[in-house]
Amino acid sequence: MGNISKGVGLFPTEPVGVIREYVQLAEGLGYDNVWFGDSQNIWRESGIAMGAAAVGTERIVFGTGVTNAVTRHRSLLASQWATLAEFTGGRVALGIGTGDSSLRTMGLKPLKLAELEHAIDELRTLFRGESVKEASSGADFHLNYLTEPTPIPIYIAASAPKILEMSGRVADGVIVLVGTASQFIEGALKQIEKGAKASNRTLADLRIVLWTPTAIQDDPKEARDLVRAHVSRVVIRPLPAEIDPELQGAVDRIRQNYDYYHHMDTEADHADLVPDALVDLFALAGTPDECRERVKQIQAMGVDQISIVPFVRPGQSKTATITRFAEICASLG
Repeated sequence: MGNISKGVGLFPTEPVGVIREYVQLAEGLGYDNVWFGDSQNIWRESGIAMGAAAVGTERIVFGTGVTNAVTRHRSLLASQWATLAEFTGGRVALGIGTGDSSLRTMGLKPLKLAELEHAIDELRTLFRGESVKEASSGADFHLNYLTEPTPIPIYIAASAPKILEMSGRVADGVIVLVGTASQFIEGALKQIEKGAKASNRTLADLRIVLWTPTAIQDDPKEARDLVRAHVSRVVIRPLPAEIDPELQGAVDRIRQNYDYYHHMDTEADHADLVPDALVDLFALAGTPDECRERVKQIQAMGVDQISIVPFVRPGQSKTATITRFAEICASLG
């Protein structure tokens, strides 16, 4: 598929053994990355799922899509990733954000951008084997078992303009959740590029992952129905381009009714508020031919990876979607 790579976002909504089978399938199909959702109240524990899924793999890179530095203390995050990096031979990519459903399901607020930047700086210090100061106690701590620095790339999940810009300035990569339409991808890349320039870098110095809710079905209506809930998750955030005024009313209703305990749930009530026009802007959903055309358009836009988030009905396997996307990529060369 040209120079664009493929990834898959997996949320531990199924037993760890099933998740492990998906990872083995993805590696066999040539996927480059697998990204694990981390939201302890609504899904199974991501760290255990990643560790188990890594057993027996040889090539695929493990990441979070995404973790946070509130429910996970700096020392825990640093040790988790240093351990996973050691076990996989460095096949890791720490995806982090301000905190989403993992916090909101407990009434906690996401980090401010400056707080997230500080957390990333401290994680990098710990990965170098150096000490940082614990915020509450004032005591210094470090990873005692590191014998040498452990370089771990840090990706920031970003949708809104300010965090996109910050990501360009401080991250190694950006997990971009802005939809699949050209105006939103281009708007996101402009913000990332602006941040990159502030740290004397260019877009080429970062890895851009387009996070894409995906349903590939022979029935296009069924495909669109499957991703509506995730589309609602995208549009509740500020976006890097304007939405058509005719769609703004639908977006406002979604923002008023979004339920974080049904984050990524295809049957969520807020899914009913999402019209087809929004689905086509913010998802990869339709027949194989329709999805192939959209992938071809994205391919030309300067992202490094399309990472699909497969959506199926409860109880159905994600295997077919993971396989079909690989087939689409292969057909585009």
